[in-house]
This record gives sequence, structure tokens and C-alpha cells, in this order.
Amino acid sequence: MKAIRRFTVRTVLPASIAPLGRLASNLRWSWHQPTLRLFESLDPQAWRSSGGDPVKLLGTVSRDKLEAIARDEHLVSVISDLGRDLDHYLNEPRWYQGLGEDAPQSIAYFSPEYGISAVLPQYSGGLGILAGDHLKAASDLGLPLVAVGLLYKAGYFKQALSRDGWQLETYPVLDPNGLPLTLLREEDGTPAKISLPLPDNRQLSAQIWRADVGRVPLLLLDSDVIGNDDAARGITDRLYGGGGDHRLQQELLLGMGGVKALRVYQRLTGAPAPEVFHTNEGHAGFLGVERIRELMDQGMTWEEALTVSRASTVFTTHTPVPAGIDRFEQAQIRHFLNAGLAQSVPTDRILGLGAENYDGGDPSKFNMAVMGLRLAQRANGVAKLHGEVSREMFSGLWPGFDVSEVPITSVTNGVHVPTWVDPAVTELASEKFGVATVHDRDWGRAYEIEDGDLWDLRRKLRSNLVEDVRQRVKHAWRKRGASDAELAWTDNVLDPDVLTIGFARRVPTYKRLTLMLRDPARLKALLLHPTRPIQVVVAGKSHPADEQGKKMIQDLVRFTDDPEVRHRIVFLPNYDIAMARTLFPGCDVWLNNPLRPLEASGTSGMKSAINGGLNLSILDGWWDEMYDGNNGWAIPSANPSKGTRTREVYNADQRDDIEAAALYDLLENAVGPLFYGTEPPAEAGAAGPSDPSADSLPHEWLEMVKHTLADLGPNVSASRMLKDYVNRLYRPASSSGRAMSANGYAAAKDLALWITRVRGGWSTVQVEHVDSVGISENPQIGDSLTVLAYVSLGSLRPEDVSVEAAYGVVLENDRISEHHLQELSPAEDLGSGRHLFKGTIRIEQAGPFGYTVRVLPTHSGLASKAELGLVANA
Repeated sequence: MKAIRRFTVRTVLPASIAPLGRLASNLRWSWHQPTLRLFESLDPQAWRSSGGDPVKLLGTVSRDKLEAIARDEHLVSVISDLGRDLDHYLNEPRWYQGLGEDAPQSIAYFSPEYGISAVLPQYSGGLGILAGDHLKAASDLGLPLVAVGLLYKAGYFKQALSRDGWQLETYPVLDPNGLPLTLLREEDGTPAKISLPLPDNRQLSAQIWRADVGRVPLLLLDSDVIGNDDAARGITDRLYGGGGDHRLQQELLLGMGGVKALRVYQRLTGAPAPEVFHTNEGHAGFLGVERIRELMDQGMTWEEALTVSRASTVFTTHTPVPAGIDRFEQAQIRHFLNAGLAQSVPTDRILGLGAENYDGGDPSKFNMAVMGLRLAQRANGVAKLHGEVSREMFSGLWPGFDVSEVPITSVTNGVHVPTWVDPAVTELASEKFGVATVHDRDWGRAYEIEDGDLWDLRRKLRSNLVEDVRQRVKHAWRKRGASDAELAWTDNVLDPDVLTIGFARRVPTYKRLTLMLRDPARLKALLLHPTRPIQVVVAGKSHPADEQGKKMIQDLVRFTDDPEVRHRIVFLPNYDIAMARTLFPGCDVWLNNPLRPLEASGTSGMKSAINGGLNLSILDGWWDEMYDGNNGWAIPSANPSKGTRTREVYNADQRDDIEAAALYDLLENAVGPLFYGTEPPAEAGAAGPSDPSADSLPHEWLEMVKHTLADLGPNVSASRMLKDYVNRLYRPASSSGRAMSANGYAAAKDLALWITRVRGGWSTVQVEHVDSVGISENPQIGDSLTVLAYVSLGSLRPEDVSVEAAYGVVLENDRISEHHLQELSPAEDLGSGRHLFKGTIRIEQAGPFGYTVRVLPTHSGLASKAELGLVANA
């Protein structure tokens, strides 16, 4: 019989072990090893059955078992100590509390997905894992962050394989009551809700679930509530499920509904209003519209409300290609806005935020990333190279400016070390150096580890992976329809003494999952090499609608099914956080071969590095800036690059052939020999590098591992990333927001009025004539020249603008390379809006030299010269 209603019965804990409830409900357990060990010790078998979920574990423990635990003095003491430790962690001053009063008192972080733990499957890939690590690091550092997202009833999807290797998707429904969540409630106990109007007089209501990620509250909106019609209840059904109106309604709920949820949370808890709003990718962009609506309902004009909102907003783009950005029809957006979503905000103004009204844009589209950029005074990419790519990709929003001046900076992603570093690494550090953790400190001591100890650690991690892979391969084949009688071979999959390569990520085509298959015979030779074999572990999901991605998975799976090599290469279905925590530490080399520069950042290789893995990657994403020749290998790109633009010398097939050959060469001639030592054994596994007694330790390899730990460890940590966000984006945004809000928004009103005046008068601004004096016929280094610029400002005043001379070495096309800037000062009012500006520049370099003059608006309330996208070039 099928239940017509289901609910979860909560466990009542005896008083002496009551802290177990708090320890289970706060997701700090997901990265706090002592707490994890505690829950496992309560009932190891039940712990495994629960999938490592403390809430589920406590829900299955019998009353007799709980009472037995409550009588165990040792366990009671451990539980009490860990309860006090959690309280201390949640309340003690941390790094952020030492920054002073200028640091923002509250920061709101919006993301469509969060990868925090496998027991809360609200993520699909890198964006969600990054968001989860962002929250964890914010908690560790003491940031007053509150996060907002959606609660998807089926999460992303569970992946399995058919007998012929085709990806199959299932969507198990999650019960929020069985997850580490609590429902936000009003004082009378009823669920707190927000609502949004929809077309055709429909209403969208959502309740708010709270997850505690250490010190950070994560608010998740859930539309599956009584009172919504069936369509509205299904809006939060699946992560990235559906498209069109479904996706748009998810993003309206995340952005506009998310701000409403924040206000409810403030009202019920007394939490301070956020001073900074961080939009993690364009999906949450409508949060800016809701903030503008709030301000306009207080009597502000559109320009004033936009000025206030922009000042305190940070926008992060993760997308290196226009095709990866959510775009909707302008008419579609208008249809939903006309339902009253934004109330007092003019619809045409909102449509203008996402309009592609620039060269190459489509006027019929509404671009979510473009809206995100226009609603934020500060924006960033997620690696240095990605910052360059983003400035180029969005340069149409700032016509007349060099790409390098587009106001998009970069903060390179990082990973939350306590989550991703294996406990065995921490234990070795503790044993050798007396430190309890390697989490974000003492990385340099890696050089002090004896080679034998480090090699033993790496073999232990590899052995753990081999054991896990064998279980997963057997399980996957059973799901594909194989019987146990067919699966004896799975007991010998992989070898703990063989060089292990890892490759795991989402499977869009640009990540080139199957590049390793370009020459199957050569790959097979590498796998089966008699003295220096490699083994490869691959995992990843393709979006359900991506047929090309699914075909790539199928092609790889068919290769791994070959009885000749299936003990050396495997594909593991249903890649998730639980799998990753064994996979990253267990691999000796992490492979990444995207099409440069299409990897925005990528963090999987970082997770490998903090466990002593070496990277083998195309110079893209974070690897482009952190590869130093001693922490791994760079796969050469076939098509040479100039900046972020790749010059197409070869077609796609030729390029893939060349880069695959380079990959094979590196594995055969560099990676393999270094791992196995200069004199490999006659047969792999016999007196191989894992046998210290043979004095065959690969010392050069281990030196690279130590260098990787010492150098990359602190640089790839999410703590470094969060400190960058705080100092470079959050604190400036908070200062701007406070300045705009002070004295009844006086500065914002002044700036909005000034922007309106400058935009209205800019069409008449021009550089009429430029002259120079003081330069000889044969100029030399050290000479100076005075630049005279005759500028028409029309209705504007000299104090409204900055007049600059840009100068430097001139290329053959008359472009100034790596220009320098010298501001020119007002020298004379020539009448009728005409002015003379004057300044001196010094020649510091030989060769072709040139200069030009430009005029830009300037105001203390602007964050950059290019912010308004206005410039008059000579």
C-alpha cells in the first residue's frame, strides 16, 4: 500500500546526550573530523547505512540504544566536549572580528546551488561546490554572511548507466524534514512565507528552510506549499530542470523572493540588514530589482534607487562563453513583470537592465549576466585569465574603452581545505609536527616530511581509492544488469602501486572528456605498459538535455568496458561530494584538458593539490596563473594565444589530435618515468616505487609533491579567496553603500542627479584639437612634452570630467601598447563651453612613441573611470 501522507518523526534525545541534536543539525560536522568520528562510533553499521548522515543516523537509532549511549560515561563526556566546542566555534571572535567597524556588519550571498554535503544534494557541479566552500570558509573566518538559495525537491539528478553505457537520470524526491534543515516559523508557529504575483492572477508562495553551515545561515526557498497551484508547487522541483518560463520563475523566486526571505529572517531573528549583496552568477540577478522596488516604495526615483542598490552590490560571473549565460525573450520578461512583480518600478527600466543594446547583441533578448553587471558597482571573474576573458566578453557594455579598462576584476577561486584534505594528511601533520591540522597554515613544513613517510601516505590514499573504486564499479555493473557471477574481475580493478590519474567534472563538450581517446591504441599502450603502467579513474555527469555530453560518456564507458583494459581504467557513475572525498586524495595526478580559455577557474585540481596530487592541465583557469614548472605539467595548446583570443591555426580535429598527442607524450616521457623512478622494475608491482626497502623511492616526484603542498596549499584555499573578497570587494562595497545611504540618502540623490545631468550632456562632449610643445626634432629618453587639449564640454563643467593623455610605445597599427595615463589640468576657460586642458608627460622608453587624449566623467561616488561607459576619445 502507498502512504497518502508522509512525515518524519524526530528523535527525542536523553538530556545527558542532548548536544547530539545540535551537532547533527549544524552542517559543520561535514568538515569537522572529531564530530564525524563521534557519529560513526555510535553505530558504525547504521552510520554506513545512513550514507554518513547524522540526522538520518539519529532517526534510526532505537530508544534502547540511545539510553545505552546516555549511560556510557566516555561517550557522554565526548558529546559534551564536542557540544562545547561547537558553541565556542559559533561564538568566539575570529579573523573577521579583528577588522574593525568599517567591515560590513552583514553580507548577503545569493547562489542558485550549494554543494555543502552529499546529504544535502542541492548542487550540480563547480558553481555549487564553490558556493558551499564560500559559506564554509566564511564561517571559519567569522564573516557575518547570510546565504540565500532554493530548495530543490529532487536536487539535481542521480546518474546511472545502461548496459550500453548511456547515461540514465532519476530524480528521487527529498523529504526536507529528514534533512539537516529547520523551517523558519512565525511567532505563532506557522511557517513563515513570502509571495510573488504571477501572470493570470496566480500567486507563488514559498516557505523558508534554514540550514546552518557553521556560523552561516543558509535560507532555502521552497515552493512546494499548500495554497500554490500545481505549476507553482513545481517551480522548485529540480535544479536546472526545464527551461523557458520554468527557469525564469526559479530565478525570479531566487532573486526577488530571496530578498523578501531575507527581510522575513531579519524580522524574526533581529539580524542586521545586509550592507553588501553578493550575486553569485546571473541566476540571482533579480535581487537588484527587488531592492530597487523597496527603495522606490520609500519615495525614491528610479535613478536614486539604482544608485543606492548598485553601490553595495558585488556581481561574480563564472561564465567564459556567451552561450553559457541565461537569456530570455524580452517579451517573456515583460509578461511576468506585468503581473505586478516589481510594482512601482517601471517595466521598461527593468527591461533595459538586461538589454543587449550593444554591437553584436540581440535586442529581443534579456541577458541575465548583463543585468547582473548593470546592477553591481563591482564585478569579478574567478581567475586572472577569466577576468581577462570576461573583460573581453562584456566589453560591448563599455564602448570606447580598451578591453583592459573594462571594470571587471578577478578573485581566483579556492577550496575549503578542511572539507577536501584527507584526514590522513592532517594526521601525518599532527604526528610529525604536533599541529592538530594543516588547514590553511604550516604548509611550508611539507618540506620537512621524510620521503618514506610521504610515499607511505600517498600509497595509503591510493589504496583507499582502489578499495572504494572496486565497490563502486561492482555496484554500477549490477545496476547495468550484470550478475555477481560476471563480476569476479571487479575484485582486481586498479592496483595500489600503479600511477593513478584522475579526471572528474561536469561533461560539457569544452571540457573534452574524451580527449584521452583520440588515439585508443596509444592510450591502451600507456595503460598496459609493462614497467610504467598508468590507471585512470573518470567520473562526471552530463546535463540531461546535453546529448553530445551523454555521447562522450558513452564513448568513454565503451572503452572502459573492454576486458583488456577494464582493470586499468574505470568510469564511476553518480559523481558527488562523497565520491570526491576519496577520489581527490587517491589520485597521483589530476588531469584537466579543457579548450583554452573556456575553463573559468576549475577547482578540482586544487582539491587534488592539497592532498599531494600533481596537476596535468591545459594552461586555463586557475592553473594558468599558478603553474610554476615544479607543481605539475602544462599541456601545450595547439593554437597559439594572444591574450585571451586564440588564433585558429588548426581546425578542431587537428587541434584535438595535437593536444592529445602532447598529453600522451607527457604521460609517457615525463610523468610516468618520474613516478616510477629512473630505473623502473621489470614488472609493475615487483619491487616498485612502493617498496622503500629497494631504495627506489621517486625522490624527484616526492620533491614536486612537497613543493605542491607548500606552495599551492595556501594559495588555493578558500580562506585566501574569502579574504580577497572581503578586502577587495566587500569592504569597498560596504563603504560605498554606507556613503550613499547616509543623511537620508543625500549622497545617492546627489550622485543620481549628477549622472542624469552628465548622461544628458555627454553627446556634446568632444576633443576638438590636441597639440604639444617642448619636444625637439630628435626626442630622447628623459625628454618631456606639454600636451594641450582643447575640449568642448557643452553644458558640463570642468569638475565633471577628467581629461587624460594616454601615451606609450606605438605598435604598427598605431595602437598604444601598455599605455600610461597623465591627467591634464584645466588651464583656461575659452567660453561657450570650450576649455583648454594642459599637462606634461615624460618619455621613458625608446622606439615608436605616441599619445592621445580622452575625456571621461569623474565623481567621487564612482568606483571606476569606466563605470558609466562614457568616454570621448580624440
